[in-house]
Amino acid sequence: MKTIRRLLYGELLLSVLLVTLGFLSLFYFFDFVDELQSVSKNGATGYTVVQALLYVALMLPNHLYELLPITVLIGTIFVMSRLAQSSEFTILRTSGLGPWLALRILLILGLFFVILTFAVGDYLAPLADKTAQLLKSRYQGKVTVGKTGAWLKERQSHSHFTVNVDSLTPDAGMRNVRILEFNDQGLLISMTQSQSARFGQDASWLLENVDRTEFKSPIERRLLPQYRWPTQINAEMVATAVLQPDRMGTIDLFQYVQHLNANGQAAQKYEIQFWRKVFYPLSCLVMVVLALPFAYFHFRSGSIATYVFGGVMAGVSFVLLNNVFGDLGALRGWWPWMTAALPGLIYSFFSLTAFTWLVIRR
Repeated sequence: MKTIRRLLYGELLLSVLLVTLGFLSLFYFFDFVDELQSVSKNGATGYTVVQALLYVALMLPNHLYELLPITVLIGTIFVMSRLAQSSEFTILRTSGLGPWLALRILLILGLFFVILTFAVGDYLAPLADKTAQLLKSRYQGKVTVGKTGAWLKERQSHSHFTVNVDSLTPDAGMRNVRILEFNDQGLLISMTQSQSARFGQDASWLLENVDRTEFKSPIERRLLPQYRWPTQINAEMVATAVLQPDRMGTIDLFQYVQHLNANGQAAQKYEIQFWRKVFYPLSCLVMVVLALPFAYFHFRSGSIATYVFGGVMAGVSFVLLNNVFGDLGALRGWWPWMTAALPGLIYSFFSLTAFTWLVIRR
C-alpha cells in the first residue's frame, strides 16, 4: 500500500502543481495588463512598470487561495482519468485498492490541501495583500475606498461616535479624519476634523491639524495642532473597513464582527465572509471525492480532454455558486453560517451520490 500511496500522491501533487502554476500565470498576465492603466495614469508620480510587476506578484497569494479548490479538482480528475485510460487504475484495483481505500487515500491528500488553503488564506494572502496596498500607496500616495472613505462606529460611556477615514497613508497613518460625537438622545455634541492621524500605543488616535467644534451654548470652535482621542478602534479594524473583507484573516474578521455587533452596526456581510473563510478550505475535500469516480470510467482515446473540461466547468460553477449564495444571503438575511456552507453541502451531496452510484454500486 505504501507503493500505491506514493504513486498516487506523486502523480496528484505534480498534476495539481502544474495546473495551479498555469492558472496563476494567466492571472498574473491579466492583472499586469490591467495594472498598466495605472502606470500610464500615474507615471509622473513614479509608478513604473517594475513596481507594477511587484504589486501584481504580491496579489498572487490571493489568487492562489481562490484557485486551490478548483486546481485540486482539475488536477485530480486529470490523474484519475489518465490512470483509468491507461488501465493502471485497473491494475491497482486488482492489487487490492478498493473503493474505500482509494477514498481514504484521496481524503488524506485532501486534508493536506485543506491545511494549505487555510494557511494561504489566513496568513500568506492577508500579509501579501497588505504589503501590496502599502507599496502601491507609497508609489501613488494613498490607499482609499470609494468616494466617501471608510465609516466606523463606537460607543463610549454616554456618547456614540461615528468615524470617517478617507484614506490610509504609506506609513500606516490616516488622512482626512472626521469624528462625529452624539449623545444618548442622538444629538450632535461635537465634530472633530483632522488632516492626518496616526494610531497611538495606548488605545488612542493622535490627530494633527485639528478643527474641533463643540455644540454647546455658546458653540465653541478650536484649532489645535494635536488632539488625542481615546478609542478601541485599532489599525486592523480600519484596514478591514478600507480593504476588501475577503482578503482579511479569520481572526481579524471575527474581531471586526464583534466590534460591529457591540456598536449596533450591520455585520452580516462580514459574518458571511467569516464563515466562508471557515468553510472554503474544506471544499478541497469535496473536490477530491468528486474526482474519484473518474477513475472508474472507461475512456476512449482522446476523451480525457472532455472530462477535464467538465472538471473546469464544475470548478467554475462552484466559485459562481459560492459568490451567488453570498450575495443572496446578504439580500435575504439568511443565517451567515448556512449561506457560507450551502455551496459546499450541495457539492458534497453530488460528490457522495456520484461515488455511491458509480463506484460502490457499479
